[in-house]
Amino acid sequence: MQTVLLISESEWLALRAEVAQLAQQVTQLLQPAPAAPDRILPTEQAAAYIGLCAESLRRARRVGRIQGVRLNEKDWGYRRSVLDAYPLRYHRPSPFNYSI
Repeated sequence: MQTVLLISESEWLALRAEVAQLAQQVTQLLQPAPAAPDRILPTEQAAAYIGLCAESLRRARRVGRIQGVRLNEKDWGYRRSVLDAYPLRYHRPSPFNYSI
């Protein structure tokens, strides 16, 4: 047996409008956020950002372990997203191993 609830037409229209507004808010929240532009750091800043010296970062770029962006004829830059992925991909264990 089902329960029936009688409401006025004006109350029904207000409820329908509220549900439609909530549905629109939910779809806006579920849409992916626009991607922020990827910042490019020069070699010295990029090396400091990931904890390497500048020469080690240049060597990693030459070997192909990290991708660089040519800024001009002489200088290279590195995207922050690539720098964020670098330590995760090339994880070097700590030289201090305290396991007994």
